[in-house]
Amino acid sequence: MSFFLKKTDDINDISVRARCGRRAGFLGIVLNTLLAAGKIAVGAISGAISVLADGLNNLTDCGSNVVSVIGFKMSEKPADKEHPFGHRRAESVASLLISVIILVVAVELAVQSVDKLLHPSETDFSYLLMGVLLVSVAVKLFMFFLNRNLGKRLSSEALLATAADSISDTVATFLVLVSAIVSRFANVDLDGWLGIAVALFIAFTGFSILKDTVSGLLGRAPDKQTVDDIEKRVLSFDGVKGVHDLIVHDYGQNKMYATVHVEVSASLSITEAHDLADRIEKSFAADTGIQLTVHIDPLVFGDPVTDKLKEEAERIVADIDPAFRMHDFRVVGGEKHKNLVFEVAIPFDCQLGETEILRRIRAGVTRLNGGACDCVVTVERQNL
Repeated sequence: MSFFLKKTDDINDISVRARCGRRAGFLGIVLNTLLAAGKIAVGAISGAISVLADGLNNLTDCGSNVVSVIGFKMSEKPADKEHPFGHRRAESVASLLISVIILVVAVELAVQSVDKLLHPSETDFSYLLMGVLLVSVAVKLFMFFLNRNLGKRLSSEALLATAADSISDTVATFLVLVSAIVSRFANVDLDGWLGIAVALFIAFTGFSILKDTVSGLLGRAPDKQTVDDIEKRVLSFDGVKGVHDLIVHDYGQNKMYATVHVEVSASLSITEAHDLADRIEKSFAADTGIQLTVHIDPLVFGDPVTDKLKEEAERIVADIDPAFRMHDFRVVGGEKHKNLVFEVAIPFDCQLGETEILRRIRAGVTRLNGGACDCVVTVERQNL
């Protein structure tokens, strides 16, 4: 493992990540080329379509490794005019291409297996065939554990995709081995059927990788732990009364940008509020690597009238759905008429429409203070 990642290496350093990815990719190219050559030769001699297809699968794995190496090389490029957030998503693109290659191999294997069922041919059993398959299982297991370990430590989608491909290859080769043994000693030709089973397993692996990768490229919501950690850290600063509208953008491994609205007392001067926002942003940049942008929301705290109306508004919102969250509460107006201005965050899976929610809130607010209150409400769907 030290050949790829030394104890002194910083896993957040893009050059370290790129070096590990390239070395793992080049090793995969060498091993997959040797496995492919052995299986294709033995499969052609024995007539075992499943062995030949498994060899072709290893050959396409070489292509996957090449894609992975290119992806890591591209991700190492610094930010430029056309890509101001860097190139780290190149790893995700590499993972996407790997999943497509896996799916293409699965389809080709299924076609060949069906052809074997429709046009049976005798499969020659040999101990050389068994030896090649056993070596392949051992090599693929090694590649699985290597890529999974590196992928987890580096949070690399490309390496984790390669690990998933390796374990699917391990299962596929093991099934081919079982097919050869059963066909030899039970006189039952399972070559075509096992080929179809292997194709389905490989296709499932490819689709799983494709789904996860596309989700990330489309802008997957941050995990709850990341959100909780950011909110907790922001709330730890003196003067912060509340946090809302947190948005996190992931531009690749350990490259995150975020924006957040921070509620502070309206009694703070503009200079004091700006200084607070600046301290929060610098703290995140120095200690977490997250480029955080803070928007200050000055609100009134400690005023009896405002606090009472806020409590009433929170009750009205909670009566609709306890999961709703109210923030940015302000009171605008004079003695005879007041506008309650606030925002309400609702879950994405809420069945109520925004129009109906607004209708219910306004109906509740207009009953406050003998009808002397109205409201200006913004409803937005968020992960709560």
